[in-house]
Amino acid sequence: MSTTFRPRVWTSMGAALVLGAGALAGCSGEAGDKAAETAPGAANTAAVGEGGEGEGEGGAAVASAAGESGEAGASDAYAAIPAASRTALRLAQVKGFFLVAQAAAPAEGQEAAAALIGQGLLEAYDPAAAELKAAGVDEAALRAAAQSGDPAAIKKAIATLDAASKKAGGDQAAVARGMTTIASGLYQHAIVDGAVDPVEYQHAYGAALAAKAVVDADPKLASARDEIAGLVKLWPSATAPEDAAKAPATGKVLAQASRVELALSGA
Repeated sequence: MSTTFRPRVWTSMGAALVLGAGALAGCSGEAGDKAAETAPGAANTAAVGEGGEGEGEGGAAVASAAGESGEAGASDAYAAIPAASRTALRLAQVKGFFLVAQAAAPAEGQEAAAALIGQGLLEAYDPAAAELKAAGVDEAALRAAAQSGDPAAIKKAIATLDAASKKAGGDQAAVARGMTTIASGLYQHAIVDGAVDPVEYQHAYGAALAAKAVVDADPKLASARDEIAGLVKLWPSATAPEDAAKAPATGKVLAQASRVELALSGA
């Protein structure tokens, strides 16, 4: 049996509410520290409050700040994207957790899928909950998927995120570039001291899947489809390999991400 740490659901309260500091520390920076220091309910309440502080310029600033305190690479992604596209980027970032949970569930089970989604809600959804609900997200659908990890619940959650994304609009090329930046930023922490960090590995994979979903959904981005497909294919599976030699080299991921961003720059 592998001794590699893998996050799991704390069934007494649910993955959407309880997440240990160890699972967050490598991935979420300030958000992880806050989650470790604050009771789960209070942490969520504070995060939602921060996410709903304002609209227009104020809302964009909140979205940017939420990105900076969440996933590695998000700071660069939110700083580079036009303000009018930040809600769409946030929705794609949240969706990435559901996509990787969906991909990992057949091998790891619904409990592990629920844990992945719970991490996504804490790191990407909660800091901007008011903004995303205003865009049309059915929060109950997201929470249901985080509680169960059930494939049908995950599919329903993805559908509400997709519907909200259509409503949010924005520059889809910029959103895809932002998700690619997040994916490559996360992956820089996936191989540490010759070992695979399964949390960073899966979160980076989810971000890459979300970037691919944006590209595949927009005919205007067709010129970038081969490159984004090439990025996603670098991950051998949704479950992190125990042997770091079987995981893609960091330099290879960064190089392919650069190719994706170049292809999207002309879209």
